[in-house]
Amino acid sequence: MTATIPSWRLALIVGGAKSGKSRFAQRLAETLPPPRLYVATGEAKDAEMQARIRRHREERGPTWETWEEPLALGEILLQAQGRFGVILVDCLTMWLNNLLAQEDTDPAEAQRRLIRTVSSLATPTILVSNEVGWGIVPINPLARRFRDEAGLLHQELAQHADLAVLMVCGLPVYLKGQAG
Repeated sequence: MTATIPSWRLALIVGGAKSGKSRFAQRLAETLPPPRLYVATGEAKDAEMQARIRRHREERGPTWETWEEPLALGEILLQAQGRFGVILVDCLTMWLNNLLAQEDTDPAEAQRRLIRTVSSLATPTILVSNEVGWGIVPINPLARRFRDEAGLLHQELAQHADLAVLMVCGLPVYLKGQAG
């Protein structure tokens, strides 16, 4: 991954927890010139999450700008257009979780807005997400909804992506396109 002009415009990186997807996505983004934008969808609601966010900011270093947006992801991507060499969003499943926790938000409409937005982006954009469909069928209706919504979102995004990568044991499995 050493090219400065990517062969992709939209990349979807999925994998299980600690599969190496965020590290891979960051390295992919760092093949492109700064300025680089990291869009964080997680919220620092407890000490462990605060420490995790702080550690990730330090690992990214000074060539990255960070915007935190737990809900209005499509809107923030539109605001960032043309201002950065690359945009990395981490992660979509946290964003989906945030949407499902909001009583006054329609997750399906937010997902449709995101799909429309990423389909029109000019700035190279990397979307990171957790693959959650390989486990047991959850007993809880909300957990089943989350799993189903994430799976459908991944399917739709993969159709629009130029590059789709499944991370397993720290290794990329290219589903669509190539990183170089």
